[in-house]
Amino acid sequence: METAEAVETAEAVETAETVKTAGVAAQEDPSARGAGDLVVLWPDTFTEHLTPSVGRAAVRVLEAAGLRVALPPTRLPGRGAIADGTTRAATALLTARRARVCCGLTYLSTGRLDRARTVLRRTLDLMEPVLRAQVPVVVLEPSCAAALRGDLPELLPDDPRAARLAAAVLTFAETLERHAPHWTPPVVDRPVAGQTHCHQHAVLGDGPDRRLRAAAGLTGELSGGCCGLAGNFGFEKGHFEVSRACAEEQLLPAVRQAPAGTVILADGFSCRTQLDQLAGVRGRHLAEVLARALDASA
Repeated sequence: METAEAVETAEAVETAETVKTAGVAAQEDPSARGAGDLVVLWPDTFTEHLTPSVGRAAVRVLEAAGLRVALPPTRLPGRGAIADGTTRAATALLTARRARVCCGLTYLSTGRLDRARTVLRRTLDLMEPVLRAQVPVVVLEPSCAAALRGDLPELLPDDPRAARLAAAVLTFAETLERHAPHWTPPVVDRPVAGQTHCHQHAVLGDGPDRRLRAAAGLTGELSGGCCGLAGNFGFEKGHFEVSRACAEEQLLPAVRQAPAGTVILADGFSCRTQLDQLAGVRGRHLAEVLARALDASA
């Protein structure tokens, strides 16, 4: 799209490029940004509020690959200015918090489908400039990516924007493969253990992840099965033993048997939490592993 409208909407998206929001920071130095495709990094709740290091790592890698990284708009159509990502006015920041994108996953997993639809319609309103500009949306949390790609169009079949957003969603590895195909990742040259996320098995696929790991010299296979935490399931009364039994089926034995120096990969927040609480092991998102390698080679 090269119309004036497309340029205008793309510029609206790019106003978020210097945002620092709840720890997910884009590079503030314009000269450090890439000159390649623009991508929008989805600030899921898990990354934004619980593991912002994953978001920072993703920005580091995506920009190293030459991509320009923005965050979703925080201004709803017809509501007036909320925040452009640079203001420090307290009232603007408070208002901005009321207009945040969300995949509705928590409501979906607890059966609150009407609430999920409400949240998703608001999200589509916020994402209109991104959809008009046809900018890809990078989602770091596999559960959220699966909700946007699979559940969103099923819950809102009457809204054509739902299918458009679902089609725009890419995983971290898919983004690098499609939009930075000539980029060479840093060589980590270490074995890996961990688990392919359940939603990658069921909805997203893991081919791009496998190829990215191979290009970075990350050898070995991730286990199948389930970590057992499954979002809120493992935290609910009466589910702990089942949750632990699931983790003991494949994930925890694979991690315990891993040789020294093995990178423990877990892209999902639930998987990382289960590893930490049941095995005392720090699982890492693939973006974190690559960002650390980039910093080591700088």
